[in-house]
Order: sequence, then structure tokens, then C-alpha cells
Amino acid sequence: MTDQDFGTYAAALFLLIGSGFVFVGAVGLLKFNDPMTRVHAPTKVGTVGIGMLLLGSMVYSNSLGSTSIHELLIMAFLFVTAPISAHFIAKVNIHRRACETPPSPPRDETWSTLNSPEADQKNENLKVGQS
Repeated sequence: MTDQDFGTYAAALFLLIGSGFVFVGAVGLLKFNDPMTRVHAPTKVGTVGIGMLLLGSMVYSNSLGSTSIHELLIMAFLFVTAPISAHFIAKVNIHRRACETPPSPPRDETWSTLNSPEADQKNENLKVGQS
């Protein structure tokens, strides 16, 4: 088996895996009811699927002897912009009240800090004292 045959088989495998991921993302987009859950299907699964399709294209072009950076640039752009677009879609749904509002954070000085509540510190001291 030559290197070109191996590259062709590897590219076919990447294309099959990528197609499977894209299919699962499309089914998830159609099946989920809530707009917030619909965001996950195309951004998580679709990104990996498109990445695998582009990887298959890169492997195949490399096996033919021509290297191409275009697919790598597309993957980098996709992996950077997909989470940002998902975040914006989620924020729009929250502001339009099209979904359940997330719970508000607790009102104490330990929220979003490295400080732990006193009750947790007492439990830690008891655990240390028992060992």
C-alpha cells in the first residue's frame, strides 16, 4: 500500500466521521425544542464535524503532494467564531425571555472569588482533624 492509498483511506475515514457528526448536529437542531438547547447542536457537534471534514480534505491534498493551508485557516476561524456566536445567540434568547432565566448568583462575598463560606471552612477543619 502506497502513501497515496493510505492518505485516501485516512481522508475517507475522516470524511465519514465528520459526516456522522454533522448529521447528529442536524438531527439535534431539529429535535430540540428550546432555543437554548438548540444552540448546542450546531456549535458543539457541528464544529467537530466540519473540522473532521476539513481535516480529511487536508490529508487528501497532502497525499496528492500539494499542501494547502486554506483548510487550516478555515478550521482556526471556525473554532474561534463558533463559541462566540453561540454565546451571542444565548444572550439574545435570555434578553428576549425566550427561555428560562438563569438563577441569579448568591449575594455574598464568596461568589466569583476564591474565598469559601465559613460553613465550608468549618467542615474542612473537621475533616482535617479526623484524619
